[in-house]
Formats: sequence, C-alpha cells, structure tokens
Amino acid sequence: MKSIVTEFTEICFFCGKPAECEHHLIFGKGNRDLSEEDGLKVPSCNRCHNIGTTIERIHDNSMAERLSKMLGQVIWESHYGDREAFRRRYGKSYL
Repeated sequence: MKSIVTEFTEICFFCGKPAECEHHLIFGKGNRDLSEEDGLKVPSCNRCHNIGTTIERIHDNSMAERLSKMLGQVIWESHYGDREAFRRRYGKSYL
C-alpha cells in the first residue's frame, strides 16, 4: 500500500487493531482514483471502515467523512502543493 499518511500499514489507523482494508481519505465523484494515485489512504479494520455502527465507522457517518476529507487535503497540501493546486486536482476545497 502506498500511503503518504502513515508507514504503519498493518494496523488500523483509527483503532490500532489489525488492518483488513484501506480507507481512501478523499472519495466520491471520481476522487477515489486520485486519492489512490496520491497515496491518500490509510489502513483500516472493517469495523472502523464500513461495518461498525454509524458512530464507529467512517462511511455513512457525515462528520467522520468530512474529517477524513479535511485530513486528506491537509496532508496533500503539505506534500504536493497549495490549496489552489488541491482545488484544481480534486475540484473543491474541504477546508
């Protein structure tokens, strides 16, 4: 897994349990592929990613989804460029 976020690819970024999948920090509207290219993904267990209760998981939890995209943007800007460059690449700013 190519990630510019963490070097710890075997443990869930959110709870520390063994990772079972990847979470793309920026997703939706074709942005998942860009997130994949840019390394904006983190290891996740299935519970934290999409099968836990709404309060426990990222997907279908509007606050967690928004925070995920904000974190992705901050990391992208610190690694690749500025806010305007992010906006051009991803179509909007989450900050």
